[in-house]
Amino acid sequence: MRIIVWGINYWPEATGIAPFNRGLCRYLAARGHSVRMVTTFAYYPAWRKAEQDRGRLFRTDLVDDVPVHRCWHYVPARATTLRRIWHELSFGVTSELRVLSLPRADLYIVVSPPLILGPLAWLACVLKRSRYVFHVQDLQPDAAVGLGMMRERGFLVRILRAMEAHAYRHACVVSGISEMMVEAFARRGVPAGKRCHFPNWVELAEDRPAAAARSEAMARQGAAGGGRWAEDTGNWRDRHGIPADAFVASYAGNLGRKQGLEMVLDSAERLTRAQHERAPAIFLLIAGDGVMRPALEARLRERPLPNVRLLPLLPDADYRAMLAASDVCMITQAKGTGRFFLPSKLLTILAAGRPVMAVADATSELARAADEGGFGVIVPPEDPEALARALADSAGRRAELGRLGLAGSDWVKRFEASNVLARFETRLREIVAPDQARVTH
Repeated sequence: MRIIVWGINYWPEATGIAPFNRGLCRYLAARGHSVRMVTTFAYYPAWRKAEQDRGRLFRTDLVDDVPVHRCWHYVPARATTLRRIWHELSFGVTSELRVLSLPRADLYIVVSPPLILGPLAWLACVLKRSRYVFHVQDLQPDAAVGLGMMRERGFLVRILRAMEAHAYRHACVVSGISEMMVEAFARRGVPAGKRCHFPNWVELAEDRPAAAARSEAMARQGAAGGGRWAEDTGNWRDRHGIPADAFVASYAGNLGRKQGLEMVLDSAERLTRAQHERAPAIFLLIAGDGVMRPALEARLRERPLPNVRLLPLLPDADYRAMLAASDVCMITQAKGTGRFFLPSKLLTILAAGRPVMAVADATSELARAADEGGFGVIVPPEDPEALARALADSAGRRAELGRLGLAGSDWVKRFEASNVLARFETRLREIVAPDQARVTH
């Protein structure tokens, strides 16, 4: 098959949607398909382009033997609602021109957000006499309303809903990363034959043996493991000024509005005030980049917290070392934002054998997964006192955390990369097969 994947995020971005776009292209190319990627110059999660990319209109790179066609787009220094609209629209315009300039593909895989790519893909496919799969990583209108960026019945939301309906109607398949998202497609009139569950995935082969050993050690000893792993953990903690016997809760990834990380600092303040009543000490780590990082930095300058470490976005080896040094990993969602998607960082955390502390609505996909898999503790958003209590309680029950980590290592098997991608490739072949049969005959 000749396939063009079309989305705003790609390597060298290391977090969010980009690793999955790259993984999909690499997998399909390795399976013998002719694959191209149409994307932007990297900017996420810092919302800054590299110096050498600024002002470039188009460029083609070769990544994993896949041609990557990069297009200029506007990246705002401060991402307000109107600037985000121009940010996405600018990519839509330049990428549409790039897609139209490329040879026709048998299938276009369009990754949303941005939602504007749906109508643009329809136009491109009309002109190219092809078809597109609309793959949804986030339900953009619902997220905007949940964050309070737009009103449910406002003019902009009505436009987004119209684009969403248009994209679903004209796509040959509409895929989503969670079961709740696929259920939402059904409520919005997408026929069963067009709906597809295509979750994000994780490579398990190299993670699982070490993950199981760590979780079993915690479950047996009621502490943060033993042996060589404990030695490596201690070295990482030493580098960041964290006592070996401290209880460590970490967050890594995008520092955006949807994460609601101010609540973590509020909880850290409460834990600091009560520290004299508790042993061991509880440390909170926040690693990453994004639009909220300056605000978090400013707050920590004004009110320093000895039990908080604000780290940059970590390279993969350092990120995995932080996971190993953590007693529990936090996944935070602002109120009203997590109903339809399962954060991709969850899979990496579970593959590493770490238990999860999820700050999420009870109706969210994350809370539903944690209940089903039995791998985490759920805390309501906007309740820093509840988070502080949950962390203090977990610090006294490390053996229980080890059992949660084991449960997560088992639950995450369903997201193993080769299985997820093979099922999706089969669906793509089913779409294209009738066209190829007509050409043959």
